[in-house]
Amino acid sequence: MIKDIKGLHHITSMASNARQNNTFFTNTLGLRRVKKTVNFDDPNVYHLYYGDEAGTPGTVMTYFPFADVMRGRPGIGEVSETQFAIPKGSLSFWHERLTAQGVSNLQTGTAFGTDRLQFSGPDGEGFALIEADGDARKAWTGAGIADSAAIQGFSGAKFRLQDTAATAELLGFMGYQRAETEGDVTRFVIPGGNGADVIDLEALPKTPFARQGAGSVHHIAFAVENRAKQLEVRKALMDTGYQVTPVIDRDYFWAIYFRTPGGVLFEIATNEPGFDRDEDTAHLGEILKLPARYEPYRAQIEAELAPLAA
Repeated sequence: MIKDIKGLHHITSMASNARQNNTFFTNTLGLRRVKKTVNFDDPNVYHLYYGDEAGTPGTVMTYFPFADVMRGRPGIGEVSETQFAIPKGSLSFWHERLTAQGVSNLQTGTAFGTDRLQFSGPDGEGFALIEADGDARKAWTGAGIADSAAIQGFSGAKFRLQDTAATAELLGFMGYQRAETEGDVTRFVIPGGNGADVIDLEALPKTPFARQGAGSVHHIAFAVENRAKQLEVRKALMDTGYQVTPVIDRDYFWAIYFRTPGGVLFEIATNEPGFDRDEDTAHLGEILKLPARYEPYRAQIEAELAPLAA
């Protein structure tokens, strides 16, 4: 069993409009834009990162905004809900705030003993704010949101699958423990994790497969401390039969990828070197940062990218 994964590192989705996406996460949700860069495989598309002050692993939501891309179709084989942790007692604040800002599909409820507020993002993506008791992570208090209500990072994520058995076995191998089941959803947790340490598996055997597009999660990344630990995890996965990519340098972390039995793309990302490797923490996300191979083409790339609001 792998013992070096402590929870999520980041979640990466697709969007249809960069400016709209930036406004939603920095204004409506009050997260900090910690990096403004480009898709390393398609430099005419932004890669935007939002999180806490430093972009701490377990807090970072990232997006590829492909202009006017078709909206995704929800279904099985995908991450269906990204879950953020908020302080106990702050749900009513968020309900009022999201209602005032015209956020769609708001629905309050309770799951696994905690109060939650579900809602949709600008491209129809599924989110939930989960009241977390005793979460000591320090939130970014941007957009006028106080500590008593600000998002503290991820709580976890929900997968929608045709059959959960193989993914449940994989999560167990990765250090997650089965906690409890409510209806068609089974919860898995990492004891002593980083706060972003919950995965819910929802079994929907008669649901059609998802089609990726705007609002779809592209991949979900799990955190390991460093490259040495990452190589150990890679070997363990390959020894178990998974086809894992070579290690890829993403400038702010090192990454490996593999496809899960349920269809979800997993990444294992290092906590090092972090988002301050090329910017001072006080000024994260303010200017466009490019991988070295694209720097000679900066003028051309900047001309292709739509300006963000801030």
